[in-house]
Formats: sequence, structure tokens, C-alpha cells
Amino acid sequence: MTLTAPSTPPDSARSLGERSAAHLWGHFARHGDAIRPPVITRGEGMRIFDDQGRSYLDALAGLFVVQVGHGREELAEAAAKQAKDLAFFPLWSYATPPAIELAERLAAYAPGDLNRVFFTTGGGEAVESAWKLAKQYFKLVGKPGKHKVISRAVAYHGTPQGALAITGVPALKEAFEPLTPGAFRVPNTNIYRAADDMSADPKKFGRWAADRIAEAIEFEGPDTVAAVFLEPVQNAGGCFPPPPGYFERVREICDEYDVLLVSDEVICAFGRIGSMFACDDFGYVPDIITCAKGMTSGYSPIGAMIASDRLFEPFRDGTTTFAHGYTFGGHPVSAAVALANLDIFEREGLNEHVKTQAPAFRATLEKLHDLPIVGDVRGEGYFYGIELVKDKATKETFTAAESERILRGFLSTALFDAGLYCRADDRGDPVVQLAPPLIAGQAEFDEIEQILRSVLGQAYSLL
Repeated sequence: MTLTAPSTPPDSARSLGERSAAHLWGHFARHGDAIRPPVITRGEGMRIFDDQGRSYLDALAGLFVVQVGHGREELAEAAAKQAKDLAFFPLWSYATPPAIELAERLAAYAPGDLNRVFFTTGGGEAVESAWKLAKQYFKLVGKPGKHKVISRAVAYHGTPQGALAITGVPALKEAFEPLTPGAFRVPNTNIYRAADDMSADPKKFGRWAADRIAEAIEFEGPDTVAAVFLEPVQNAGGCFPPPPGYFERVREICDEYDVLLVSDEVICAFGRIGSMFACDDFGYVPDIITCAKGMTSGYSPIGAMIASDRLFEPFRDGTTTFAHGYTFGGHPVSAAVALANLDIFEREGLNEHVKTQAPAFRATLEKLHDLPIVGDVRGEGYFYGIELVKDKATKETFTAAESERILRGFLSTALFDAGLYCRADDRGDPVVQLAPPLIAGQAEFDEIEQILRSVLGQAYSLL
């Protein structure tokens, strides 16, 4: 019997979208016979281009990543040069010059005594590493019962089993349960949805939200809680900034109960809010920082957990090991790209650029308040969410069916077709998220506002 291969058109006769649908398994993506993902082929500055030659304003920096913009040749050249010298060597009891230099540089940027840099290949791994470090640290200092962690409702912290347990989005977890035990939730800082007696008093709301962390620690038992994981500005749910005094109170609580404060800055670090590390923007010093995305502006994958000298101390006795690591953590090519990326930050003053231009970005987006579908505009720096509502007066949100029809059935495609790449999300209430490259200025802010104005107006007519 002769077997004949299925008749398949040659690659040259099929579009990239068709070939993608045949073999590529997308991340957080829907798949089906009629679904063809857009294919992005190149980027230049603030813009990306698809396989049909169409141009789009990148208003999400890829995925909160491309801080310095697309097409920076010097970053590609840095990668090529390092690959010629040393393409790969692990940090498993060895070191490489790029990893050493990058660790020094990150420690110099970090606040307080956060001087110890543990490299990963991404943000989820950095969060996973932080929880493991917290557990082992407390065992080493004679408090072995401290293993639980606290995070906020709707917060996203990554996809590994531990990081996913810390994540506060039930829909992202249910398919993978049971998860790592020991993670507990407290309220987030969405003042738009706060109770009436606090919605007009940010300081009161901030104290209330922070005190829920103390309440959770007391309820679980201070001798069992190791760490609190918080983003400076919470991503999932739509860019929740901290109310005044919030992090000051959280720091007091963590100190009182001997609980580590982890600042998850996978999105917020490297200029997204303004400073290199967003904890500086909000005036607190954590025990650990987790970071990734903007460290290389996405030109090569890398992440890091930055810990205080106090947490490293039990590991420097010559025999104790943090039995944890990643083959590609601190990859020499990625570290070299990160250093070149940080050179661009310093040479072009991108941190100050964000701090200077952020008020204009906010003011431009706030013009959208006159649209009946826009309930709230919130965020900090170059990181904003626009919450969509059915009724501005009552803050009534969409039903699940309306969210499916408006966000996924219309908005995502319509915004992209109008030339704007951003994010329509409903891991919480429905929002449109914006996080442009840090090189953006008023011309890009205006283009974002104009496209949103047109498309959101159409969306409201579909409710």
C-alpha cells in the first residue's frame, strides 16, 4: 500500500496568516479555522508594519516592552558583537562580563540596599524566584513557617505555577488547578469602584486598602506569611495607581510583621512610570524588585529578581545554595543588549522625557471623558487604562455577553483596523490599555486620542 502525503499548497502559495494557523500555537490566543492572526513583520520608531505593508501606531510598546522604540540598530549590533565573542555560557557557578556589568548597573539604579541581582529570562520567572527566595530565607533565619504570600484581587503576576497562584484573576487559573498552595488575596486600589464614603477621599481609601493587608496577615497568622507582592501600578483591571500614602502604610505593615515587600515591576520598571524603578516614583523601598520587559526594550529576553543585602546574607557562608536557576538566565547576549538599551536611556534622557511629557499624555486622554462610554481614565507616566461603561452616572459595566461582543467582537479589530495597536481587556471591568514607547510625544498622543474617539464612539452605538 502506498501512502500519499496530503495535498498542501507550497508555502509560497499560502499567506503567512494561513501558515501561522497551521502550526503556530499563539499565547493567550483563540484558534479556529476562520481565525488568521495579524502578522507583524517589522517596526520603526513608534510604528509597526504587517505583512501587507500596512502601518500601525504601537500604543502598547509591543506588550509594555519596547521602551526605546522599534528598529534601533545599535541594539542589534550589540547582540551581534556579543554573540561573536561569547554566545552562551550559564551562570551556574560561573559568571560572564555582560552579566557582571549589568548586575552592577541594576544595583546602582535600585533603591536602598537592593544590591543582589538574580537573572531570569522573563517576568514570570522573576516572580517565581522571589517567592522561592522568600521561603528559603525565612527557613534559614529560623522562621520556617513563613511561606504564604499576599497579593491583590485581579492582579496578574505571571504564568508559572507559583506566579499563577499569586495572580488574582480566577479565569486564568481554573484550568490549571490545583496550583501552588499558600497565596491569598486582598482588595486592589481601584478608587473608581470604591465605596461612596471613600471614592472622594483618596487618602482614606489608600489607608483602608493597605490595612486590608494587615488584616490578612493577622487572619493567616504572622508566623506563616512570608511576602506581599504588589505592582506599583496594577496592570490587570486597567492601570490602578496607588492612592496617596498607600505604599508608606504597606511598608509599615510589612516591617511590623516581618513580611517581605516585593515590588513587581515587570511592567512598571525602566521608565514606564518615569524612574528606572517605579518604587522610586511612589517613595517606597521594597525588599525585592522583580523586573523584565523594558530592560532590553524587548530586543532580547531577560528578567531579574533584585534582592536586598539582608536577604542575601544567609547565602554567603560558603556552603548554603539557593538551589534555583534557569539555563538562559542572564544570557550574555541579552545582558549585552540590556546594557546598550540602558545607554540609550541615559544618552537620550528617556526617564526625564516621560516625567516631563506624562502630564500632557494624561491631559490628552482625559479629553475622552466627554464620550458616554468612557467612565474613567487612570494611570501614571506612560501607562494608562480607560474604563468603559454602559452608564456614566451609575458606572454600570458591561454584561459578559456585551463584553464579548464589544471588546473582542468589535473593539480589538476596529482599533487595529483604524491604525492603532493597543489592548482591549476585561480581566476585571472592560478597559482599553495604553503604554506607548517612551519616545512618544504630543503628536502620538493626539493620534491615539483621535483614533480612540472615533472607534469608541462607534462601540457605544453597539451597546
